[in-house]
Amino acid sequence: MHLRKWFTLLFLFVLCVPSTNNTVHAQTANRISIFLDGTQVNSDVAPYIIPKQNVTMVPLRVISESLGAKVSWTQSNQTATITSNQMIIKMATDQKHALVNGNHVTLDASVQNKQGRIMVPLRFVSEKLGLQVSWDQATRTIALQSGTIQSNEPVDQGPPPDIIGNLPSSSSSLRGVWVSTVYNLDWPSSGSISNREKQQQEYIQLLQELQGMGINSVFVQVRPSADAIYPSAFVPWSKYLTGKQGQDPGYDPLAFMIEETHKQGMQFHAWFNPFRANPDAKIDQLASNHVAKLHPDWIVNAKNKLYINPGIPAARQQIIAEIMEVVNNYEVDGVHLDDYFYPSDGVFPDDATFQKNNSGRFATKAEWRRDNINQFVKQLGESIDASKPTVQFGISPFGVWRNKSVDSTGSDTKAGVTAYDHMHADVRTWIQQGWIDYVTPQIYWSLSFTPAQYDKLVSWWANEVKNTNVKLYIGHSPYKLGTKEAGWQSAQEIINQLQYNTQFPEVQGDVFFSAKDLRKNPLGIKEVLSSYFSR
Repeated sequence: MHLRKWFTLLFLFVLCVPSTNNTVHAQTANRISIFLDGTQVNSDVAPYIIPKQNVTMVPLRVISESLGAKVSWTQSNQTATITSNQMIIKMATDQKHALVNGNHVTLDASVQNKQGRIMVPLRFVSEKLGLQVSWDQATRTIALQSGTIQSNEPVDQGPPPDIIGNLPSSSSSLRGVWVSTVYNLDWPSSGSISNREKQQQEYIQLLQELQGMGINSVFVQVRPSADAIYPSAFVPWSKYLTGKQGQDPGYDPLAFMIEETHKQGMQFHAWFNPFRANPDAKIDQLASNHVAKLHPDWIVNAKNKLYINPGIPAARQQIIAEIMEVVNNYEVDGVHLDDYFYPSDGVFPDDATFQKNNSGRFATKAEWRRDNINQFVKQLGESIDASKPTVQFGISPFGVWRNKSVDSTGSDTKAGVTAYDHMHADVRTWIQQGWIDYVTPQIYWSLSFTPAQYDKLVSWWANEVKNTNVKLYIGHSPYKLGTKEAGWQSAQEIINQLQYNTQFPEVQGDVFFSAKDLRKNPLGIKEVLSSYFSR
């Protein structure tokens, strides 16, 4: 019971962060309510966050207030010792490891002495001692439930609660929305071009509206067309900020968006279109440092759309470097790729590249193309993990991997396009090899659409990730609400899909396409989602 009280305070401190300077993600409004076994807990003590490491530090004195754990501080060697449940933890300032029952364990951040207050890293402690935690985004409520505390295994197997943007526990579902910047679809609006204040106001309002529906994560398109919504050493500024590619908008939109997102207790995933160079073939208005001008030999024109050729190793490495620029310079919670690999219609004139870079290894171009994407996914995942292993890496492929008629292990569908055969996305290999942290198949069909039925596809994908470390988030299509396609005549379709997902423990969240479609509120989807997620 006493140890439980300590955990109540520990979790409370990380979630109730007051406004501080701009180096710390702040929680300034809509304070989170905490309930322990149904009883509300309150505290005015807060931790701080080490931005570069994304680690939340909590006061050591919290432990001393608990009768269930003994704490000592040795000034001479600046070492904190915590003894509980036959476990002894020793942590010293400026040391990136701790001693747990005599064994060395790596720390994300060392103990700090801040003006006489000894601060310890939350993640490390929460992995050793913890509570069952559930999170309700709509009411901003954390429900803590006491249980057996294990000394060597974390109770929370989900994203560690070390930054405000991360979900409090694995029992919480991710509820995400894609935010498109291309064509000014979701943000910023065409009416806010070159208007910094208006763009910022629009984004804050967008977050507020999404939160009102129960959304806790955004997947923002940061590289829409081989350009960027942030200052980059590799690619030009996106034209969707100012109307002209390469023109500085006068601020760093990505830094602003991440800070605002984390203030609201939401996750921020940086969404990249890796191989799309430009949505049309016009290059006269592209900036001088756009890839189509710097490396025209990397570009393939497929039906008047420009692609970066995945078959060129140097091009793949350049894209990885561009993505890693964001990983290294920004506190994103995830790196997210959509299904823009090879065009789905198969029209992609890369015969010369195939002849040059195949070296007889693959009998068919299709096999070679899949290997190109496999290498890219594998190397990008390794790069992210080596730099910031806490950053999640995920991909949202087309919703059908292969039809059963072509492959007996495929889904019971009759899709005209499949990820494996048309986009050359070998998602099964990515999952089985553990190259990605999560997969978000775009299952954009209803429960009554027989050629690609929602329930059949969810069960198929759940089976694919079963017994792996890859999380499954389902991509939904509220943009179809009110259309004539089967099943989209009521907003209840989305709710039925969410309810269907609950029978699969592998499904750990949902992502909706896109922000503008939810905000338009077709068939009352906003109220329906808000009601469902607030239960």
